[in-house]
Amino acid sequence: MILTGPAIAAAVQADEITIDPYEPSRLSPNAYDWRLGDTIRVCDGDLDAATPTAFSEQPIPDTGLVLRPDLLYLGITLERTGSETYAQLLNGDRATGSLGIWVHVSAPLGHQGHAIRWTLEIRATRPVRVYPGMTFGKLVFLTAFGAPASYQHQPAKYASTEGIDVSRLYEEIDGGTR
Repeated sequence: MILTGPAIAAAVQADEITIDPYEPSRLSPNAYDWRLGDTIRVCDGDLDAATPTAFSEQPIPDTGLVLRPDLLYLGITLERTGSETYAQLLNGDRATGSLGIWVHVSAPLGHQGHAIRWTLEIRATRPVRVYPGMTFGKLVFLTAFGAPASYQHQPAKYASTEGIDVSRLYEEIDGGTR
């Protein structure tokens, strides 16, 4: 079940959900409006699942950054979010979609016990200017059924993510860079 905006607010107040920074005005009926952080990575050259992704990293200036259609960008959320009680789903929203921005379509699930600033997969269908701190999507919280299993206590590749993270699929591919 999806938590309502008032239920999210109550869970934040009870320290069951972390949203930092938290602004009650960003709550909607069933979600929290999250924002784009201030840093972006541009994936350079061809991508290969068996090797670490080459990238350049840059701050997003207050005057904005134009995203180009032929590039893959990895961004970061402004907010650090998580919960030991609830799972999360991170999505783009209608506002960014209407600008031709595809946000985080491949890995929207945030496991219980993983409080992070999310690495975002961003693609633009046309050149579009984005700004640090702009609303970029919606985050919903889901009730989890069954015995909880905190992500932080799993042998997971991304359990210690602190910032923008490239794919680590190469760690699983025989013959790949390790």
